[in-house]
Amino acid sequence: MKRIAAFILLLPLLVVLPAQTAQAAVQRVQFTAGGNYLVVEFLDDDLVHFEMGVGSGPGTGSPVFTTTQIAKTNYPGPTSLTQAGGVLTTPGIKVDVNQTTLCATVYDTTRTPQLLLNTTCPRNLSQAWKGLSFTKSSMQNAYGLGEQFFVGGSADGDWVGRQRTPGGNYGNAMVYDTDNGPVGNAQIPVLFAVGANNANYGLFVDQVYKQQWDLTGDPWTMDTWGDQLRWYVMSGPDLPDLRKDYLELTGRPPVPPKKAFGLWMSEYGYDNWNEIDTTLAGLRANKFPTDGVMLDVNWFGGVTAGSDNTRMGTLEWDPVNFPNAATKLAAYQNTNGVGVMTIEESYVGKNLPEHSSLASAGYLIRAGCSTCSPAYLTGNDWWGRGGMIDWTQPAASTYWHNTQRQPLVNDGVVGHWLDLGEPEMYDANDWTAGLLAGKHAHADYHNLYNLEWARGIAKGYADNGNQQRPFMLARSAAGGMQRTGAAMWSGDIGSKLTALASQQNVQMQMSMSGIDYFGSDIGGFRREMLNSDLNELYTQWFANSAWFDVPIRPHTENLCNCAETSPDSIGDVPSNLANLRQRYELTPYYYSLAHKAYTTGDPLMPPLVYQYQNDPNVREIGHEKLIGKDLLVGVVAGANQRQRDVYLPAGTWYDYYTNSKTVSTGQTLTNVPLWRNGKFQLPAYARAGAIIPKMTVDDQTMNVLGKRADGTTRNELVARVYADSTASSFTLAEDDGTTVGYQAGSKRTTDLTQQLSGSTATVGIAASSGTYTGAPSARSNVVELVADTQASAVTLNGSALTQYANKAAFDAATSGWYNAGGNLVVAKSASLSVGSAKTFAFTLGQAVVSKTFSCANGTTTSGQSVYVVGSAPQLGAWSVASAVKLSPTAYPTWTGTISNLPPSTTVEWKCIKRQEANYPATADQWGPDPNISFTTPATGSGGTTNGGF
Repeated sequence: MKRIAAFILLLPLLVVLPAQTAQAAVQRVQFTAGGNYLVVEFLDDDLVHFEMGVGSGPGTGSPVFTTTQIAKTNYPGPTSLTQAGGVLTTPGIKVDVNQTTLCATVYDTTRTPQLLLNTTCPRNLSQAWKGLSFTKSSMQNAYGLGEQFFVGGSADGDWVGRQRTPGGNYGNAMVYDTDNGPVGNAQIPVLFAVGANNANYGLFVDQVYKQQWDLTGDPWTMDTWGDQLRWYVMSGPDLPDLRKDYLELTGRPPVPPKKAFGLWMSEYGYDNWNEIDTTLAGLRANKFPTDGVMLDVNWFGGVTAGSDNTRMGTLEWDPVNFPNAATKLAAYQNTNGVGVMTIEESYVGKNLPEHSSLASAGYLIRAGCSTCSPAYLTGNDWWGRGGMIDWTQPAASTYWHNTQRQPLVNDGVVGHWLDLGEPEMYDANDWTAGLLAGKHAHADYHNLYNLEWARGIAKGYADNGNQQRPFMLARSAAGGMQRTGAAMWSGDIGSKLTALASQQNVQMQMSMSGIDYFGSDIGGFRREMLNSDLNELYTQWFANSAWFDVPIRPHTENLCNCAETSPDSIGDVPSNLANLRQRYELTPYYYSLAHKAYTTGDPLMPPLVYQYQNDPNVREIGHEKLIGKDLLVGVVAGANQRQRDVYLPAGTWYDYYTNSKTVSTGQTLTNVPLWRNGKFQLPAYARAGAIIPKMTVDDQTMNVLGKRADGTTRNELVARVYADSTASSFTLAEDDGTTVGYQAGSKRTTDLTQQLSGSTATVGIAASSGTYTGAPSARSNVVELVADTQASAVTLNGSALTQYANKAAFDAATSGWYNAGGNLVVAKSASLSVGSAKTFAFTLGQAVVSKTFSCANGTTTSGQSVYVVGSAPQLGAWSVASAVKLSPTAYPTWTGTISNLPPSTTVEWKCIKRQEANYPATADQWGPDPNISFTTPATGSGGTTNGGF
């Protein structure tokens, strides 16, 4: 069959041929016309690879070339391929080649009728600057294309109507604008196009050179350098399928160390161990969980601007300010529960011994030819002057890792901060060993430089047999960066609310470019750009990052030692603490999503369009994001923000903080408060049927691994469950959090299920599968059930659990349950074997607790109303902004009934007068002392409680 197929594929293709079929192998067809050629390579039923260029073409005997952006090259080929002249058809995709123009029209053949995806035609193929055009066809929106910031301070917008421009002369660069400051522009050339009724396709341009995309008209265009043009087209039923296909092609992200999901303190820069100790002591004293510290250039002795004698490039500890590193790192890990990540750059000061050894081995980039001396970099010499490592040489990566980086790993360093990797400084006339055959110029490697750097680190870990996971933080990228174990951050971003908003638009595109782990310098690196209240900006930024960034990393330029970055010292500290603890509580959910990203390619924090692509209202939304598929969170980035509107796609949603239910047909909730019970928190909603695993977080929590200040262990399995009549499930994934053992099966999975049937909600915790070093053999199980009513009974595996009157009694018991108020019922088991299944059954239907509040003598002015505020969360926890408005039922007496109060609980409250608009934090008038007090009943109405002025 292979010989027959080859014969068919090499026939003169300007003649229409009888239908021919080839099966079960990668198939290639070459077309030539007008001195140009097109090779069409079918990798599977819905993935096709193209190469176009000038000349007679390479033929069909060898695979189409791929760059190192590509991870998978062993595709099985389509299950069948039918050729009739220029029409090539698999069970999933059809390519119709115009044999005169070499334009290729691609269809999704799984649709009825077949769906036209686009027609791709060459542009200026005989010129150095050449490209492709793509008809818009039925596509309406487009996502991906990596990292580019826009001015205007908006989190919203897809690529249609925009141009994707290179950051610099060669592509990747850090670029400056007045809204965002110096921020990254990283080329990841994957595009996902979306139309109505699940019309969609994916496109990846596998080019090294800079690219310019223009999606302002029809057709869309892409221009680049290069002798050939190579691209992939993928079809599929929806965006999740397409993104998974892209990650199969370029590589799925490994699971980061668990500590990567926590708080990492950073600044430019910590001068010595004592400064770090002071920072950590403040965080611990204020009960902030913390997982790590990142060290800028000070750790190796700093840099000397304009000098050959700079320390830039050494990876050895400054013995004066950072002595006895291995001992110190062990103490940080064992006593404080924190890890350390060290910065490194690819530049090496000319007078360092490392420069001499690299030059002798031929591992530095050269000044223009294969026998030239190392390039001597003198421009933008804030770091000093010297050479640049040639990461295009695998041997250079191996040498540097083994001699310089591995000793740091041996010392206890847990991660590597890869700075300036665009590369920022370079000799435009340099020479490298290269990534393309016969190509050695700067343009031939520039956009893959950071990718090769990260690939070398990942390989160094593997070659040295390190069980520790490679963890990196990089400033630039290319396609495939995600498979190296690198997270990314957005550069030296300005301390402006416009930058915070734009960061969220970039995060949307980075998620659709395969980058799950992306973040920013919380509070902004360039504080000199600040044009609003710093505390407000930091509070908002920290709240956003606590939901969307991995890792959570405050960072700023602080050479003056005058700028605060720690969340216990800047911004609204109670809000910072609440947002950080909430993130730590959700660690098991995020970490399970990370395992799913590794095994299936599902994203951690996708835009709404990823799950709701047929809802036209979400197509350009970047100001709301999903965490997995079950949580929806709204971005906040603006001065004096105390409320915002939230769009909820069709379905049933629960407010994450109050558990109030909204059945949405695709509608907007207006004026959702941002200050809740005295703390600033982003609006968040859980989808009905969501199962969210959590961890216990309190004053004793030190890090995400569960280290506690009091030495106790809290390893219970906690699941927040949002009851729904449609059965749903979630798989909790756990491992040791630090090693690569999970890749060989050293992990545990536990399936969690729920279903509401009539008045019974059933929550299942299946017997766990698998294990890992340190895994508990038994644990308590806690179910937090969100439902519309209280429960009257709860059973575990058919046996009744004891009901307790309130939280205090419940907490003191080993097992049991209680009605918590706020649409929440909480049940727990004693410690049980993880190898046994547990079924919690909740009998619902009991009336929630309510109370009618009456405030007399409530005379008000225009824009003012009477509210009730009190000790219960449902009464605002004494926060004026969260007080509950009453109605002037018999003015000046105001009344209102408040439901979902905690049962059997003493509540204190007062009447207040408050402005109605914008949830103010202060009251115009308080009712007289003392506070009014009552005890709620176990169920139903507690009657009326009276107050006044």
